[in-house]
Amino acid sequence: MHTTLTEHARCLYGDEYGPKPVCDREHAEFYFTEELTFADADTILAMLDALCPQMVDGFLPVWIRNLAYRLVLLQRPDEPALMRRAALNLELYGPSWDDIAEDLYARADAIEAAGHPAAAPPENACGAPAPDPA
Repeated sequence: MHTTLTEHARCLYGDEYGPKPVCDREHAEFYFTEELTFADADTILAMLDALCPQMVDGFLPVWIRNLAYRLVLLQRPDEPALMRRAALNLELYGPSWDDIAEDLYARADAIEAAGHPAAAPPENACGAPAPDPA
């Protein structure tokens, strides 16, 4: 039984970092796609983090990754870090999507330049601001 989107993806596509779980449920791709379509952004990001932690790894098909990032950005349209992450994913599996990646980078830069609250650095697990990477 799949209790999370990540488990459903792992059953359907496998997991590069562990064995594919034994599961007796039907694994039609359209069931997973439907679940992905209506998942919240945190759930989708948890799946991507678990199954593709380095972005170039994992067994998720590229079209599923692209759809996942698109759905996250529709739910969180003003988060530059997510825009850059989605853009990097497109660059890694493009060049077909390089123009979309460039647009995402430009939008992220514009949001940060405008001082939008979503552009603030994320907090770490302890609630403290994340260190500046520069």
